[in-house]
Amino acid sequence: MSDAPAAPPPVSAEPRPAAEPRLLFTAPPARPGWRQAPARVGAMCVVELQKLRHDRTELYTRAVQPALWLLIFGETFTRIRAIPTGGIPYLDYLAPGIIAQSAMFIAIFYGIMIIWERDSGVLTKLLVTPTPRAALVTGKAFAAGVKSVIQAVVVIVIAALLGVGMTWNPLRLLGVAAVVVLGSAFFSCLSMTIAGVVLTRDRLMGIGQAITMPLFFGSNALYPVAVMPGWLQAISKVNPLSYQVDALRGLLLGIHAHLAADFGVLALAAALGIVSASALLGRLAR
Repeated sequence: MSDAPAAPPPVSAEPRPAAEPRLLFTAPPARPGWRQAPARVGAMCVVELQKLRHDRTELYTRAVQPALWLLIFGETFTRIRAIPTGGIPYLDYLAPGIIAQSAMFIAIFYGIMIIWERDSGVLTKLLVTPTPRAALVTGKAFAAGVKSVIQAVVVIVIAALLGVGMTWNPLRLLGVAAVVVLGSAFFSCLSMTIAGVVLTRDRLMGIGQAITMPLFFGSNALYPVAVMPGWLQAISKVNPLSYQVDALRGLLLGIHAHLAADFGVLALAAALGIVSASALLGRLAR
């Protein structure tokens, strides 16, 4: 008698694991937390600067006003010698102030762009991403700084053609770029903070136009602090533009300047501006 057929092996109730799909590309490892913030700030800065590829008109038109200040105001007051500048030709004395002014004029209306992004729905999309609000604001602030550096290069070239005696030391020019970026970061954050308060472009335009000239004339851009009346000297001491101009004069002209204090004030002002603009960004988006 033949043996009974062997029973089939028991089938496991657990399903077999599916084969892992073969990927054409391997996902990059996640960045550590300390590397995410700079990467997101850099990405936001690049996004802002990409707009210049489509429309460079702003860079050309904004070069007209600094050129007029140097050609008309600078040349005229150099001839009449009405403002004491410590033996420096007035055109040389004026050039760093015009660099700071042109950078401020670019940054102070930066809040209009963020209101436009709010109205078009872009800001809401940015706020639902994992990017922190501070990184969004910092990216926009430093993009304004890079635009201002480009503007500063234009003014420096015009000043050089007019015969302004400036240094061409690469380290000092890097310092000039850093000063321009820090100053523009503060003024762009000030503009975004105002945008978070007033919420509309028309109001922001009115406030921006109301504060730009007082900031400019209440600084040492056109004349030394010593010739100002006492109340204007007090305003100049709390005006970040004065510290920016002082640093630019020290770096470009080689005259005495309080560089450590200037950089410290500008860095602190930029940090406070980022904090205030970040705090109001959510209110702007609502």
